[in-house]
Amino acid sequence: MSTVTTSSGRVATAPSAPPRRRFDWRLRFAALSLIWGFSFLLIKVGTEGYAPFQVTLGRLVFGTAVLAAAMAVRRERLPRGARTWGHLAVAAFLLNALPFSLFAYAELTIPSTLAGICNATSPLWGMALSLIALSEDRPTRVRVAGLGLGFLGVLTVLGAWQGFHGLDATGTALALLASLSYPVGWIYVRRTLAGTGHSHLSMTGAQLLFATVQLAVVTPLFTSLPTRVSVVPLLAIAALGALGTGLAVLLQYGLVAEVGPTTAQMVTYFIPVIATAAGVALLGEGLAWSTPLGAVIVLTGAALTQVRPKPHKVARP
Repeated sequence: MSTVTTSSGRVATAPSAPPRRRFDWRLRFAALSLIWGFSFLLIKVGTEGYAPFQVTLGRLVFGTAVLAAAMAVRRERLPRGARTWGHLAVAAFLLNALPFSLFAYAELTIPSTLAGICNATSPLWGMALSLIALSEDRPTRVRVAGLGLGFLGVLTVLGAWQGFHGLDATGTALALLASLSYPVGWIYVRRTLAGTGHSHLSMTGAQLLFATVQLAVVTPLFTSLPTRVSVVPLLAIAALGALGTGLAVLLQYGLVAEVGPTTAQMVTYFIPVIATAAGVALLGEGLAWSTPLGAVIVLTGAALTQVRPKPHKVARP
């Protein structure tokens, strides 16, 4: 459910001493897992009262407000330069406006549990794309095997041997396309925005601001004002934005700075577990045996795609 680039796709900044943390990183890791895991439930609840574009717009408004407040506290400024803002506009579309909207539309017809599992395929898409787009990211047998295993898990989740019976193909395709959008955005940012000298907070605040503007333009064209205010869905949207987009980004960057991107990215493997548990326990969504089994296979494959070869030791004369 990442809304910004992580790992090698992060925007480079000057190194600084990590601030003293009030809470252990494990607690913040658990909080981030819960927040992003419950995001799919919140999307489902939000779409019960509002159109998908309205859910996404509300999410971005609340998320941007949280980052704007954080920037004000830390006295951060938005980045400058037309070229930087141009690239940020593309990043905002690929990492926020597009995937958020696709997940919202997908959950009109598929359960939140399936949406959460589809989100876990992002590392698989990233591995497949890196073979083409990032020449320095060399494949290994283990990573290629993980890629194949992961997509086998996707077929298991979808029940391919049953001819995808009972599955909404459009909704599932939208969720998978949303998960594909994230690594496309990460690769784009890695190639265009790395080394700008701006802080993570400044870049992400600008990115969310741009995504909000994009949805503010699109939403009135495809939706009409709701006839009544649905309180529970509205609260779900507010929580989705303030927690799942705003606070989650701050937690994510804090974890990356403290424990490194590899450990921080492990949150990806907890999201579908929490999303599935929340959907079944709180929304009463059904769960076939193939769904958890396929999810385990997907996560195993995704974990293998993240394995990096050990550097060869150079013998000293």
